[in-house]
This record gives sequence, C-alpha cells and structure tokens, in this order.
Amino acid sequence: MKLTPQDIASMLDHSTLQPYLTEEDIRHGAEVALKYHTASMCARPCDVPLMAEMLKGSGVKVCTVIGFPHGAHETAIKVAEAELALREGCEELDMVINIGRMLRGDEDYVRDEIRQIVEKAHAANAIVKVIIETCYLSDAQKKRACELSEAAGADFVKTSTGYGSKGCTIEDLVLMRAAVSDKVRVKGSGGIRDLDTVLKARAAGASRCGVSATEKIMAEAEARFAEGKLEEVTL
Repeated sequence: MKLTPQDIASMLDHSTLQPYLTEEDIRHGAEVALKYHTASMCARPCDVPLMAEMLKGSGVKVCTVIGFPHGAHETAIKVAEAELALREGCEELDMVINIGRMLRGDEDYVRDEIRQIVEKAHAANAIVKVIIETCYLSDAQKKRACELSEAAGADFVKTSTGYGSKGCTIEDLVLMRAAVSDKVRVKGSGGIRDLDTVLKARAAGASRCGVSATEKIMAEAEARFAEGKLEEVTL
C-alpha cells in the first residue's frame, strides 16, 4: 500500500531527551516537530513549559518522560513528576517501569505504580506510554510487563528509553504487539534512525516510533514519495 510523508510523520514522537541540549536545541526541536507535524514532541521534564508554549494549538502533542531513564525513582516521585508535567501542559507521558522490581517478580508493585500514573493522566485527558526497557528483560518478562501495563490501563507499551544497553528491535515489537489487545498500542524507541527501520517497525505493529533523527527520516520519506516508492513493507 502506498504511503505519504504525513503517514510517516504521524508515527513519530520527535525526541529531544539528551542531557546536553540547550534551550536553543529545544526550540529547534519544536520547530522540527511543527514543520513535519509529528505525532508529538517528547522533551525532558524541565523543557515542558517552553515546549507547551511553542506547540500550543498546533495539534502536535506535548510529551515528556517520567522516572527517566532508569525507572528507579520512588513511586511518589514519579506520580508527583507526572502531576507537574500535566499541570504544565503535557498530553502524553512516557514512564519507565521499575526495572529491578520487574526482574525480581514484584508484579503488584510494577502494575500498581503504572496504574497510579495512568489514573492521573487519564483524569487530565492525557495518555501514558509504558517503557519496559526490553534490553534488561527476558522474552517472558517482556510479555508479562506488557500484560501488567494493559491491566493497569496503559495506552501504549514502549520498548526502550534509548539509554539502556540496547534499543528497539523488530523482534521485540512483534512480541509486544502479540502480548497486548488492540486497546493498547505499541511504540518502538532507541536506535531508530532511518526510514526503513520506521517502515519495518510499522509492519511489526508499532503505531509510534520515538526518534531524534526526524529530519533525516522525513527527508528520506519525501524523496521516496517523490519517486513513487513510499509504501508499506512486509517482514
């Protein structure tokens, strides 16, 4: 099936999460998100007020991260971080599970922490993407983390922070898509740097991709569209 560049842009969460970014970098990131009309811009918590101001009324969602990147904050801190982000205009929250608790098998803790943040977000008409950090989990644990996320009311399950030992793989996206119902969407993130990878992620069932290489990916999409060759792929 043929695609348009906007089909690709609508999958992208333009990410500006590197610790060294300046205010000028965040402003440029917002300009990129606005230029291509990406699904969202995902920036660091301290950047939410500026991002919300620049994206206001554009339709590009304001997104930030919670408990990022290690997931090891106490639940109360994650909830407070989420509450502040929502007050400042966030429409999407990408939260990191407590990876150590997941590895230990403390499923009640993992599920209940997600639920607390989901409840805050949904009360504010925002959504939650749950980062399970696949690089540290076995396939069985990945599946279970997805199931716990759905049980807690999450809107998305997401592969990675991009700051673990490994990022997104197509195999993980396939596994995660199979682990949740159609009510829950799947996001790939970490190491997605070109159009072909976005297309493969789409074929694997991902609805979103977290990327910092938005300009490169969109340039590839526009060039391929002009050639009449921008289309779905199969795995």
